[in-house]
Amino acid sequence: MARPTLCMTPTGWFQVAWADEVPVGQVHRMHYFGRELVAWRGHSGAVTVMDAYCEHLGAHLGHGGTVVEDTIQCPFHGWQWNSAGRNVCIPYEDRPNIGKKIATYPTVERNDAIYLWHDTERRDPWFEIPDIFDSWDDGRTAADYHPTTTRRWDSLELHPQYVLENGVDFAHFTYVHKVPIVPVFTRQEFTDPISYVDFTITFDGSAASAEEINSGVEAINAGLGLAITKSWGMIDNRTATAVTPVDDRTCDVRFSVWIGHNPELSEAESAAAAARHAQGVIDQFEADVEIWSHQKYADPAALARGEYAGFTALRRWATQFYPDAGSVDAPREEAR
Repeated sequence: MARPTLCMTPTGWFQVAWADEVPVGQVHRMHYFGRELVAWRGHSGAVTVMDAYCEHLGAHLGHGGTVVEDTIQCPFHGWQWNSAGRNVCIPYEDRPNIGKKIATYPTVERNDAIYLWHDTERRDPWFEIPDIFDSWDDGRTAADYHPTTTRRWDSLELHPQYVLENGVDFAHFTYVHKVPIVPVFTRQEFTDPISYVDFTITFDGSAASAEEINSGVEAINAGLGLAITKSWGMIDNRTATAVTPVDDRTCDVRFSVWIGHNPELSEAESAAAAARHAQGVIDQFEADVEIWSHQKYADPAALARGEYAGFTALRRWATQFYPDAGSVDAPREEAR
C-alpha cells in the first residue's frame, strides 16, 4: 500500500531531467505526474517539455521521434511540432493542421537541471527558480566550485513535503546522521512561495555565542519541488534537492552537490578532496532518503514542544501549493 497521504499533484517547479541528459538534437523520455512526457533540445539550444503523444494518431514521440531544426518530428507520419506544441508541417500536405496542439509546459534550465512548471489548473508560474550561485550575494560563482556531483533515486514511495520538513527538524541529526550536530535556527520565514531556513551549528548541545559559532547552513525552498542550500564554515558546499512526483504514490529524488575549490591545494588535490567531500554529503543525504522512503506521513503530527513552531510554519506554508488548500492540516503539539 502506498504511504504518501498528501496530494501528489502540487503546483510548482519540479526537476524532470539533468541538463546534460538532453543534448542538442536529442529526445528524452520521462514519466511525471502520471503523464508520459518528452524533453527535446532544438538546434537553437532551447529545451521543450511536452506531452509525449502526437496529436495526429497518437504515436509516442519519445520512441523514434527526431529533432528537425527547432521542431520535433513524429516517427509515424513525419508531422512536425514546434516548441509551443503547434503543428507546423505535414510533409504530404501543403499546410499544417492549425487546430491541433500538444500540451507543453513552462520550462527553465538552471542549476545544471531542467525544471517544468506543474499546475493542474494550467496557470502561469508565479515564482522563480533560485539559482545555486546567484541566490547568495557573496561573489561566488560556478568557477569557484568543482563540477557537480549528482545522485538520483527513482520511484520512491514518498512525498516532496517529507523532504522539506527535514529542514526544520533539528532532532534527527543525532539519530539519522550519527553526528553531534545541534542546529540553532536563526531564520525561518514561511510566507511567500520562496521560503528561507537558516541555522548555525554547535557540536556539544550547549548554546554558544555568535563569536564561537563558525559553521552553518542557509536553505532556500522554492515551493515543494526544490530546495537549495549553502553551507559555510566546515566544508564549502552547495546542494540542490529536487523531488518530483511520478504518479499518485511515488517520486523521483535528485540530489546535486557542488564543492568549492580549496586554494591551499593543487588543482588535482582539490579535485580529489572535493570528490571525497561530495560523496560524504551524498552519503549523509542517503541516510535521510532511507527514512523518507519508508515513512508514513503523520497528519496530524504529535510533536515535542521544541519542534512545534518550525513544523507548524512549514505545513501551513505548504498548503498554498495544493489544488485543495485544505488538504494539509497544521500539526498539533505533543501534550505533556
